[in-house]
Amino acid sequence: MDLHELEAIAERELAQRPRLRILYCSATGCQASGALEIKRRLEGLLAEMGRQVEIDVGAVGCLGLCGRGPIVRIEPSGETFEHVKPDDAAEIVAAFDGHACHVARCDQDHPFFTRQLLVVRRHCGLINPDRIEDYIAVGGYRSLYHVIHEMTPAEVIQAITRSGLRGRGGAGYPTGLKWATVAKSPGERKFVICNADEGDPGAFMDRSILESDPHLVLEGMAIAAYAVGAEQGFIYVRGEYPLAIERLQKAIAQARRHGLLGAQIFESGFNFRVDIRVGAGAFVCGEETALIASIEGRRGQPRPRPPYPAESGLWGMPTLINNVETFANVTAIIENGPEWYSSIGTEKSKGTKIFALTGKIRNTGLIEVPMGITLREIVEEMGGGTPDGTPVKAVQTGGPSGGCIPASLFHTPVDYESLAAVGSIMGSGGMVVMDEHTNMVDVARFYMEFCKDESCGKCIPCRVGTVQLLNMLTKLRNGQAHASDLVKIEELCELMRETSLCGLGQSAPNPVLSTLHYFRHEYEELIGAEGDHGS
Repeated sequence: MDLHELEAIAERELAQRPRLRILYCSATGCQASGALEIKRRLEGLLAEMGRQVEIDVGAVGCLGLCGRGPIVRIEPSGETFEHVKPDDAAEIVAAFDGHACHVARCDQDHPFFTRQLLVVRRHCGLINPDRIEDYIAVGGYRSLYHVIHEMTPAEVIQAITRSGLRGRGGAGYPTGLKWATVAKSPGERKFVICNADEGDPGAFMDRSILESDPHLVLEGMAIAAYAVGAEQGFIYVRGEYPLAIERLQKAIAQARRHGLLGAQIFESGFNFRVDIRVGAGAFVCGEETALIASIEGRRGQPRPRPPYPAESGLWGMPTLINNVETFANVTAIIENGPEWYSSIGTEKSKGTKIFALTGKIRNTGLIEVPMGITLREIVEEMGGGTPDGTPVKAVQTGGPSGGCIPASLFHTPVDYESLAAVGSIMGSGGMVVMDEHTNMVDVARFYMEFCKDESCGKCIPCRVGTVQLLNMLTKLRNGQAHASDLVKIEELCELMRETSLCGLGQSAPNPVLSTLHYFRHEYEELIGAEGDHGS
């Protein structure tokens, strides 16, 4: 495979594509809602009319407005239908001949769409994730060719560093610095790992990327491997993501067949192989050292750091670990330049971020927004507030490791530093909206129960602390707590923060501490007369 062959595939694909296309969302949510039956109905109707050559029915990835699925879009007009049912297929097809169509349409002028800035999700809803030709037709693998033939590994790392890209897995570590550390670390072999072990309740950003645009992640991994000197990559993905796994397997096989993965990529001396490792659903394996242990065939438990994986990771070799969204940003940086990317966002938080907007919100789904947008703009404008107009009470960011931010602080910009300043974190991108009927003690208890169940048990502060915190929150919820128990809860939270081995235990108290800080009256209201007397 060379650049001319790549261009020929793109030209052939575009030339053969029908002018009229009916695109249906084939992501997990829409499939579960009946998208495949809608596809069959559409294809059957077009075949009866003899128009299956003139009008193509194509699968695409997530269109974003997940709560309104199944979604069908018409190209080139861009007209998009929501809540589509199989019986609506006839009206959609008839509309091509000018007949009335009463199927509900998405408002493309709504802030949910207009306020987004698509970088990672720029191909979602446009290409068929099962066809490498679709990805090549929109410029796929050109960045990898450019990197291999026109840039040195050091220049690639410099570009990523200048872009200001930070890890999208939650901690926000500078990506270029991590790549540079792996590149200069001595080792017989080096590895690149994509962390797709997305486990936050309510989060599905990485799953959507893998289901919608798997080649984007593979190309980003290959560029990273070239930069750091690795020839082997692994994608560690949750077993609960069968469609993502299936599409990754297909994408890897297609890339190998076209010579875009494997040996002598683009007729160069660069070799890169990617394999999939399926996780068993342990939340702790999102922590990089636990993830490495799992790939090695050991129990997924973290180890003390240093040494960090960048110096001693998989099988003791230098290992680069980034999450799905981080790798998915790479091609856009190479294609448009680091200065373009660094012009998006804030001074310290560059680029865009994908969020899964869920909970008591009118417009549930995936949004990609520039860093620095405020919580109010996301929740009230893009999300449309609560479905029944009830006032929004809080938003929880960062999953079990994050905090609950009250509506009074919705002027807070969404960036790493600003969210940390109000007691939360960016996390991988979960954003759960709560209305005034939500009890914040119940929220804290839910996340603590999750962390208790997911603790690997290796260190005492996390193993015992999560159990004791859950017990105290349950006691509080049952009206059996004393006023002094609030002090004990805070003390135990601080102990876990300071002494737990890994990020799971260190951050597990965040939902408790943030709700205690902003909604303390809800805790105090649960201390009944019996509790007061006992104190």
